[in-house]
Amino acid sequence: MERHHTQPKPVLWAVLCLCAACAWGSPSRLKDIAVIEGQGRHKLVGYGLVAGLDGTGDSDTSLLTSRSMANLLQKLGLTVSPSEFKAKNLAAVMVTAELPPVAVVGATLDVTVSSLADAKSLQGGMLLLTPLQALDGEAYATAQGAITIGGFNASSSGGDKVQRNHVTVGRVPNGASVARALAVDHTTPERLSLLLLQPDFTTAVRVAEAINRQWQQTLAAALNQSTVQVAVPAEALGAQAEFIAALETLPIEPDAPARVVINERTGTIVMGHAVRIMPVAICHGGLTVQIKAEQQVSQPPPLVAGGEDKAPQPKSATGGRTAVVRQEQLQVKEAGGHLTALAEQATLQDLVTALDALGVKPRDLIAIIQALKEAGALQAELVLL
Repeated sequence: MERHHTQPKPVLWAVLCLCAACAWGSPSRLKDIAVIEGQGRHKLVGYGLVAGLDGTGDSDTSLLTSRSMANLLQKLGLTVSPSEFKAKNLAAVMVTAELPPVAVVGATLDVTVSSLADAKSLQGGMLLLTPLQALDGEAYATAQGAITIGGFNASSSGGDKVQRNHVTVGRVPNGASVARALAVDHTTPERLSLLLLQPDFTTAVRVAEAINRQWQQTLAAALNQSTVQVAVPAEALGAQAEFIAALETLPIEPDAPARVVINERTGTIVMGHAVRIMPVAICHGGLTVQIKAEQQVSQPPPLVAGGEDKAPQPKSATGGRTAVVRQEQLQVKEAGGHLTALAEQATLQDLVTALDALGVKPRDLIAIIQALKEAGALQAELVLL
């Protein structure tokens, strides 16, 4: 048996380099980096019951499910005690959905259903009528329908079990119907507020400059790192939709701080195009510790048989007993290091090329980046996940 104390092979090895030429050569649309204030989607949530499960629902110890079903039956005119109710074919669930900014009564929404207690699977279940509420406590939609989980689970009496995908969370496509429309102000405002998805002062200023340049007048101003206020021109007051559509297609070159994101669990490293490296020399050599262990059997001398007039010797007279002895051999190897120097204000591409020349592995690369940060040579924010 061998044990190798080496750095484990990562599940995912990736270094994503966003070069400056690529970043500035492909501007984004304004609609992809900002939203209009008041046009966001509203979260809805509700508590409901799923029926029709084939014995995979909540256990009988789940009082929440049995009491909920008893209350529902009471509303339907049937009185049942929760203690007399079996909940194996039922499951208590939380139902969530998103309401678009402009939703008319009767529009349909997709809903997500998540088990709340100890149900084993929602496969084949039917979501019973569930009101969905917003933060103001008002119900804006009702959900009901058959659940699809995109998988299955099966088990046998012998304990064998096969499961595909996550079976305690499902969806009901078009399972909710909007019962109450949001209060929307249909008057034409004279100003709009654009909210950046990634707040940044440079990006906000660039958005304002792009809008003013497109309409050749001062319409927009960056209020802070996340908000750009836009005045609707007089000629667009009666055609706000066309003005917003024109805003959404404006090409913008977003900016972002220099940042290196490391997920040591998976070996993933993502570095932005703005990362810069101060003059530094890198030397890296791998250390491998190998332990070889093997099991050896220690056998005592054979028993000495006595004559007819002599009694046989006891087992203790042989000097010992059969035993398994573990022996280990330790071996340490240190790979030869390579020295690489980075010139002044080296770019990300220079760093990746240099580290690739060293032949470093993902885990080694993570250690090198952390050492660069400690040495003050990495001019970027280091984020560890």
